[in-house]
Amino acid sequence: MNPSKIFEKPHSLALMLIDLQNDFLHPDGAYARAGVSCEVIATLPVLLAPVCDAVRRAGGWIVSTHFTLVPGRDAEPLIDRHLRDLRPFLTRGDFAPGSFGHALVDELSPADLSVEKVAYSAFHMSRLEWVLRKAGITRLVAGGIVTNGGVASTVRDAHVRGFDVTVLSDGCAAFERRVHEVNLEALGGIAQLSTCAALIDQLAG
Repeated sequence: MNPSKIFEKPHSLALMLIDLQNDFLHPDGAYARAGVSCEVIATLPVLLAPVCDAVRRAGGWIVSTHFTLVPGRDAEPLIDRHLRDLRPFLTRGDFAPGSFGHALVDELSPADLSVEKVAYSAFHMSRLEWVLRKAGITRLVAGGIVTNGGVASTVRDAHVRGFDVTVLSDGCAAFERRVHEVNLEALGGIAQLSTCAALIDQLAG
């Protein structure tokens, strides 16, 4: 991302926080209860909190996308087969709209705009593009989890929709370092890459 663009129209810039929810990250969340954790992923809120503050000071937006398990009959979540096979521990109440687990982690709250998502890409079958267009947002800075899942899919879909995208190389993470690095390299062909510190410096002028 060209630093001068940030200063020209900061209101058109949004930090997009992808899936940084309590059920993924909080000690009382669904993943922690199942014993699924990753130290690098757990540190993301601390790294991204100063970025949130810098974007807010500059007049930009904070947009949070929320992975959602839609409750069906008897509140049983509607889960795709591949996710059920991958995460068999997911159960009633996990990632349910309006729940504690569904919410953005406290360290990064509040978001200006929040959008539910039901797939890896936050654009798939959601209102995200409509919300961004209505808010006048044309430039996105992406951080969150996981680099090879929600982040990569959302960044690619943002690119094909004409958004100017920057990916925070240390503001997203995967369960394996190699997977994170390979996906960042691939995303470098369609998005700018920046560290959290470098972006904060740009926003500070």
